[in-house]
Amino acid sequence: MKVSSEFSKYAMHYGSYNVIQQKVADKLLSFVASKPKNILDLGCGNGAMAKKISWKYNKLMAVDFAPGMLELHPKSENIECIYGNFNDANLFELLKEYNFDYILSASALQWADDMEKIFEQLQTLHIPVALAVFTANTFETLYKTAGLEPLLINTDKLNALQKKYFNANFEVVHYKLEFDNVRDMFRYIKKSGVSASRNVLSYKEMKKLMQEYPLNYLEFEVAFIY
Repeated sequence: MKVSSEFSKYAMHYGSYNVIQQKVADKLLSFVASKPKNILDLGCGNGAMAKKISWKYNKLMAVDFAPGMLELHPKSENIECIYGNFNDANLFELLKEYNFDYILSASALQWADDMEKIFEQLQTLHIPVALAVFTANTFETLYKTAGLEPLLINTDKLNALQKKYFNANFEVVHYKLEFDNVRDMFRYIKKSGVSASRNVLSYKEMKKLMQEYPLNYLEFEVAFIY
């Protein structure tokens, strides 16, 4: 199953499970002092950014590759939702036809096939950015307990790439999300979409992991580029 498919599958549940993503969206917007009027939201999901923008704007283009998320996204005369995959260079050719003053992306770009290509494409638009990317120490203890390598980009590599393509600030924030029990924790991982359908453990291995996981919380690491 592709990443986009899982986010669509759990789109109706996503609003109940994206607690950390909501916090990330709030912090990302705190870096945007200019109150831009024409905004691109890349990997918009079900509209967390659109719901949280407090200033008046002329146009918000919301782009996502999960149709289920776009269906849930707020609609208005100032919001245009379009299907698009930021891994597809053709999307950026399309975006060059629009006049944006700001690019936002929260909790999406960690699923880039090639982060450098994405940053290179964003840089060609010559527009200020505010990006939030989940990084390798997300679920750190879970991966260590399972003996798995992290799925996501590490912060050093991400920082090196953003220095190459942007004149931006770089800040890393750690979050924790507590659970009453391990079963609820693993249900969250599945229904929040953050597992991205990368089911690398067998049922037996997953059961063992649930028994051995030593914490009552999940760890999240997010890099903000702004």
